[in-house]
Amino acid sequence: MSDIVYLNGEFMPLEDARIPVLDRGFIFGDGVYEVIPVYSRHPFRLPEHLRRLQHSLESIRLANPLNDGEWTRLMREIVARNAGEDQYIYLQVTRGVARRDHAFPKGAKPTIFMMTSPLVTPPAEQVKQGVMAITANDFRWLRCDVKSVSLLANCLLRQQAVDAGAVEMILFRDGYLTEGSASNVFAVSKGHLLAPPKNHLVLPGITYDVVLELAQSNGIACEIREVAEAEVRQADEIWVTSSTKEVLAVTQLDGKPVGKGVPGPLFQRIHELYQEYKRSVMRQPA
Repeated sequence: MSDIVYLNGEFMPLEDARIPVLDRGFIFGDGVYEVIPVYSRHPFRLPEHLRRLQHSLESIRLANPLNDGEWTRLMREIVARNAGEDQYIYLQVTRGVARRDHAFPKGAKPTIFMMTSPLVTPPAEQVKQGVMAITANDFRWLRCDVKSVSLLANCLLRQQAVDAGAVEMILFRDGYLTEGSASNVFAVSKGHLLAPPKNHLVLPGITYDVVLELAQSNGIACEIREVAEAEVRQADEIWVTSSTKEVLAVTQLDGKPVGKGVPGPLFQRIHELYQEYKRSVMRQPA
């Protein structure tokens, strides 16, 4: 069975999808994207993902080509057309096809592309033992709150982590924690959960929001503030979160153990709460 994708108003096999070389997404990286996990064919936190998509589009001065109802209908249809109970939706909107010129073209029609892939969450061994991460200076652009398709800096940082055998690259800018190359980052110090605030240097993560909601509703002390690099390096626990990583404990940072070198008690609690929250979503009517 071929993977079915959506491109500019049509569903088609992946191998038949074609985009002109003058599409500004290809020439300039002029576009934005979203990734939405799907559990038991239920898109996870869809309204929040659509709000983030709207923010990204507004930030690059591109009108949203669809309303929320239209996006929802297309997402449910593409999930239905592809195999697998657990998938993730990738959608991308670019400024469209035009002659190469840095200035925005007049009258260009946005390109809309959407596909799904099997959702592979962290294996049980990673959850049980934790993962390794390394650190680097955050040299990306200053609008990380925009989920832009221009991801070269993230790719370079992510590959550096892969080359080192690490699962993630944790980033610092001017002595403070920002995020990972493809995740948000939390630290735990003396029983307090520390989270960098949402600003232009951090992607407003949907899983980030879920973790904070679960922590606050279960009596876990949270501090949303700038987190110094020294606090991260001395933390009792470090977590990375994303739509596909969910919540993972970092147990080794730059070759040194984090805390006792195993996932800590606060991670265990949040991980259980997150899994229960996820199951509650899966039990809802499709």
